[in-house]
Amino acid sequence: MRAQISRSTAAVPHSRIRELAEIALGMPGVLRLYFGESNLPTPAYIKEALARAIADGFTYYSENAGLPSLREAIAAHYASKQSVALDPRTEIVITASGVQALNVVIGAVLDPGDEAIVLTPAWPNGSAIAMMAGAAVIQLAHPLVGSRYEIDFEALEAAITPRTRMLLYTSPSNPLGWVASVEDQQRLLELSRRHGLWLIADEVYDRLWYEGHSLGDAAPSILRLATRDDAVAVVHSFSKTYCMTGWRLGWLVARADLAQKCTQLNEFIVSHAASFTQKAAETALRDGEPELRAMLERLRENRDYCLDALRRMPGLTVPEPAGAFYLFPKVDGLNDSFDFCRRLLEEEHVGIAPGVAFGAGGDGSVRLCYAAERSVLEPAMARIAAYLQRRQSRAAVQSV
Repeated sequence: MRAQISRSTAAVPHSRIRELAEIALGMPGVLRLYFGESNLPTPAYIKEALARAIADGFTYYSENAGLPSLREAIAAHYASKQSVALDPRTEIVITASGVQALNVVIGAVLDPGDEAIVLTPAWPNGSAIAMMAGAAVIQLAHPLVGSRYEIDFEALEAAITPRTRMLLYTSPSNPLGWVASVEDQQRLLELSRRHGLWLIADEVYDRLWYEGHSLGDAAPSILRLATRDDAVAVVHSFSKTYCMTGWRLGWLVARADLAQKCTQLNEFIVSHAASFTQKAAETALRDGEPELRAMLERLRENRDYCLDALRRMPGLTVPEPAGAFYLFPKVDGLNDSFDFCRRLLEEEHVGIAPGVAFGAGGDGSVRLCYAAERSVLEPAMARIAAYLQRRQSRAAVQSV
C-alpha cells in the first residue's frame, strides 16, 4: 500500500497567484503587478541596523516570544499609534513573518472538525491555514454596496453553527483596500462575544491608510475596542510598512493565555525569528516615520493615477480603496478571472492577480498592486486599456 499525504493537506488548493506568476517568470519583459510588495528596497537605515546587530552579537537564540526589547518597542508603538496599552511580556509574540503569526494562532484555536468563517475576498493563506488545521472553511463575501464594500452581518449570523470556532477578517483588506469602520469592528466583536468565537484580525496594512487625520495615521485596530479578556488576536508584519518582505518578520497580539500557547508552539515551528532581524526591526519602529510618510505619499499618488486610468477604461467598475496598495476592478461579464489574467499576460505581458485567488466574491474581478514605480504603472495601464478594447471588440463580433 502506498503511503498518502494527509487529507487536510491534500484539500489545500494551489495558490492561483503563484500559478500565474510561474507562467510570467518564464516570459521576458513582463510588467509584474501580481505580487503584494513594493519594488522599493528595504531602507538603508534598517539594513545598517542589521549589520550593527550582527556586529553586536545578536546571532544567538532569543526567547521563543522574541527579544524583550522588540516586544517593548511594539508595545510602545501601539501606545503611540493606537492608544492601546499592552503588556509586552504576556500579550506580544514575535514571529517569523505575518503568515507564521497567522499559522500559529489558527493552529492554537482550531481542532479538526471545527468550522472557521473567513470574510473574503481575502489573501488566501488564512483559509488555507485553517484547512491545514483540519477545519472546514466557510467563506463569506463582502458585498459591494454602492462604491464601498460592506460586511453582510445577516449572512454572517446565519453561517454560525455549533461547530464554528473562529472568525477571520482583514482590515485594511488585501485585495479590496476596504477598511473596517469602528461600527463594523464593534459589531464583529459583539458577535464573537455572543457566540464564543475567536476573532482574528489581520492588520498587516494598518499603516497604509489614506483616510486618517494626517498621512501616516494607523487605521483603527480592533484592539482599541477589545478588552484584554476578549478572545481576540491580531496578526501583523514588518513586510509592507517597512519594505521588509524578504526578512520574514512579524508579530501577534493576543489574550495572554493564547499568546502563552503561541510562544510555546513557536519552539516547535521556528524556535524564534532571527535575532539580528528582530534587533533591526526595533530601529524600523523607532526611526521609520519619515520614510513611511514618503512612501505613503508615493502610494497615494500611484493609487489616484491608476484609479483615474482604470475608470476611463470600458467595462470596469473600480471602488476607491481606503488602504493597502491594491485596486480590485470588477470586469463586466467576467466569469473566469484566471483566464482573463492569463490572456492579458500572454497578449500584453502585464501580470495581475486573478480575483478567484482570493476566495468567494473574488471571481469577476482582478487585483492590481500599485506599489510599483510609475515607469511600470504607466505602460501597464496603457497595455490593459488596449487589451480591454480588444476584448470588447471580440465580444461584439461574437454577438453578431
